[in-house]
Amino acid sequence: MEIVYVYTRKRSEFGRQCNFSERPAELHVDILPDPGQAANYIDRNPCDMAIQCAYDMSEHEVNTERFEMVSRGINHVEGGWPKDVNPQEVEQTIRFRKKVEKDENYLNTMLQLGSVMEHCIKQNNAIDIYEEYFEEETTVEATDEAPSAKTVNVFRDPSEIKRTATHLSWHPDGGRKLAVAYSSIEFQRASKDMSYDSYIWDIENPTKPDLTLKPVSPLVCLEYNPKDSHILVGGCYNGQLTYWDTRKGGQPVELSIIEHSHRDPVYKVLWLQSKTGTECFSASTDGQVLWWDIRKMSEPTERLVLDITKKGNIDNALGAISLEFEPTMPTKFMVGTEQGMVISCNRKAKTPAEKIVNTYSGHHGPIYALQRNAFFPKNFMTLGDWTARIWSEDSRESSIMWTKYHMAYVSDGCWSPARPTVFFTTKLDGTLDVWDFLFKQNDPSLSLKVCDEPLYSCAFRRMDALLCGSKLGTTTLLEFSSGLWTLQRNEKNLATTMFERETKREKILEARHREMRLKERSKSEQGKDDEKPEEKVEDNSDELVAEAEKEFFELLNAEMKKTEEEEAKKKADAAEKAIMEQKLSEEIKEESLEQKPEEPVKKEDLEQKPEEPVKKESLEQKPEEPAKKESLEQKPEEPAKKEDLEQKPEEPVKKEDLEQKPEEPVKKESLEQKPEEPAKKESLEQKPEEPVKT
Repeated sequence: MEIVYVYTRKRSEFGRQCNFSERPAELHVDILPDPGQAANYIDRNPCDMAIQCAYDMSEHEVNTERFEMVSRGINHVEGGWPKDVNPQEVEQTIRFRKKVEKDENYLNTMLQLGSVMEHCIKQNNAIDIYEEYFEEETTVEATDEAPSAKTVNVFRDPSEIKRTATHLSWHPDGGRKLAVAYSSIEFQRASKDMSYDSYIWDIENPTKPDLTLKPVSPLVCLEYNPKDSHILVGGCYNGQLTYWDTRKGGQPVELSIIEHSHRDPVYKVLWLQSKTGTECFSASTDGQVLWWDIRKMSEPTERLVLDITKKGNIDNALGAISLEFEPTMPTKFMVGTEQGMVISCNRKAKTPAEKIVNTYSGHHGPIYALQRNAFFPKNFMTLGDWTARIWSEDSRESSIMWTKYHMAYVSDGCWSPARPTVFFTTKLDGTLDVWDFLFKQNDPSLSLKVCDEPLYSCAFRRMDALLCGSKLGTTTLLEFSSGLWTLQRNEKNLATTMFERETKREKILEARHREMRLKERSKSEQGKDDEKPEEKVEDNSDELVAEAEKEFFELLNAEMKKTEEEEAKKKADAAEKAIMEQKLSEEIKEESLEQKPEEPVKKEDLEQKPEEPVKKESLEQKPEEPAKKESLEQKPEEPAKKEDLEQKPEEPVKKEDLEQKPEEPVKKESLEQKPEEPAKKESLEQKPEEPVKT
């Protein structure tokens, strides 16, 4: 059934405004429900669906697997032989050579090739294709480019408990590998679970060590042998010395016997310049320097006790913490001590006392680094406390140049192998400072924050790369801009003049101090010539020490005599003063006794007449009271002054004291105790009268 309702409207009403009116609802059709139709439909529960007009986004994380590098070698063998000839068999190769040499083509070919080869050789002899025609121009002028550095690689300690990278050593052949010694140098703070291992790294693979070294005790120092790159020597925390051969793995080849080793940690070990290439020497804070041959590690070959008194007493020895050895000077070496002193030694001396040559003192704490300048071996650098100092062997009294005092402690440093005036220092605040003394001496040319933890070690690989080791075992490889490793024009000459100028200045200051000491000595000796001691000082250092000691004791004796004379004078003056005081007190006593009849004017004396014993005491003790002065001056206000002195300006107290006469013991105590205080006033008041009396 179709429901249709037709609305009709006249054509004339089309387009007019609609007028709506209210009317009640009308029911046009009523369709009754048909239960039979319900079977044709399926009930559906209502459901809510949200619709968003934005794109659906998802976040995913992807971490690529690290690529582990493996080193593999390829061995190239001799080629060019026929298949039936084995090149490893000498007889077959000789037989084949003879066969070829007999061939006619061989001779013709050699003659043709010989003329061509001869022409090439003559050309090479005539013209050097590698000749540098402008060697002077190769040095770069000082550019305006600011010095900079960038991090190339970071090597982290693989062990769970992080340890300090105490020492770094580069592989002698090209610097492709790096040996790092790890240990905890804080006394008795090492964890029981701490690993003893140290590692050799390949600089191209920072994810995995190339070789793991397994010592018996944590390594404090580790050094490659410059003659044999497979050999390493290390100093252990327990004082033993050990060495490795990388061809035999990570286990040590041999250890020193602990009874003949150091008693403290081995802080430094260096290889010596020898024919065999197996000799080294080590230093420790137990005050000994020991020489070793790795072919026989059972005991040291030589021993030196660092006793600067030259008596060889190990109890007085200075603890060694750094070493310096220059191969160009094979007999000399230097030791930096915990006490801030550098000891210069000569190994070839006959006696142990003669091995200690000079000492240089200038630091307030341990010297952590000591190194000679590669261009000027007479100049060396020390690093300790808060400064770095440059010394000259000709100036013993003081360093010739030094850096400013830093806020953080200086831990290590080294010279640049490319430039004579550039050096690097590491500090405990994680900062690396690059100094160029030719350019600027007050502040570093570049200060770089390498990491947040303290830096403890550094080592130069080649001209432009430096390694820094931190407290948590992080080793950072840095590369510097060309201005810091390229030799400047005339830099060597300028560095020479700078070092010579500063050395000369220190010598002049030393001579001035020497003159001042000589003048003081001449004054104490009263009349001795200045020239003779000056000549002695210049001629012989031992005589200078003896004369200085003699001068010191003479000054000491003179001062002691002066003090004794002054004490004797003081005693005599004190005795005379005591005699004068006694005389004055007797005279004042007599005057006070003579002037007694004038006292009845005072009301207090009239009221206190019955207290005769008290008056006697007061008369006996009067010389020590201020009343004496009042009696001498005879002022009309004597009673008031006495009251003021005895009872202080509290007037009501005076009346109470007058009313409480029966309390005689109180007055006696006050009278007995008073003479102690006014005695001082008398001495002060009577001093101006002494010259009048005399």
